[in-house]
Amino acid sequence: MNRFVKIISVLIMVLQTCLLAGQENMKPMNDPGSFSDRLIRASAAVNSITSDFTQEKSLSVLNEKILSKGKFAFKKENNIRWEYTEPYRYLIIISNNQMFMRDDKSRKQIDIQSNPMFREMNGFITGCIQGDILRNDNDYSKEYFENEKYYYVKLVPRSDKVRQMLKEVHIWFNRSDLGVEKLKMVESGNDYTQIMFTGKILNPDIPVEKFTFK
Repeated sequence: MNRFVKIISVLIMVLQTCLLAGQENMKPMNDPGSFSDRLIRASAAVNSITSDFTQEKSLSVLNEKILSKGKFAFKKENNIRWEYTEPYRYLIIISNNQMFMRDDKSRKQIDIQSNPMFREMNGFITGCIQGDILRNDNDYSKEYFENEKYYYVKLVPRSDKVRQMLKEVHIWFNRSDLGVEKLKMVESGNDYTQIMFTGKILNPDIPVEKFTFK
């Protein structure tokens, strides 16, 4: 009886895996090396980005997902602005190794270089946006997939310390311009944050004031 239950369990797992693969229509990438080289060249040609974003946050303690929307801006080197506009207003600016956060009630400044957790997070976010994270073979193992619309990369941290915060990362790159279109970060407890970028503009002229905290 136990053997029968085990066989049924394995068949169910295989079926679930096949259904998931069918939904995404993903297949292993033919030439990950060529993709990485193209991504590096494409990223080098991008000096700034603006886009809208929709963020979906899933927490095990809540039945419903938390949806947020806002404006995103990036400018080399390492200037990032997340401006949440729905359902509440919240601003995050990362610039000159400083992280600034502001809402309607408070504001906060953190020195990224003096805080290992925020330093790791800053490098991770910047690496995902620019694609540099795929060059990092020491810190992440990688699996490469593709379909007609996306290149998709799954990353798993090698460090036990990082895995305490971050279980895995999923990045969807648009095939047309190799820009990041969707980013999913799964935490150690399987809570996740997923961000979808839309209305993306490459190399716009972004005033430096956008990354100044006031």
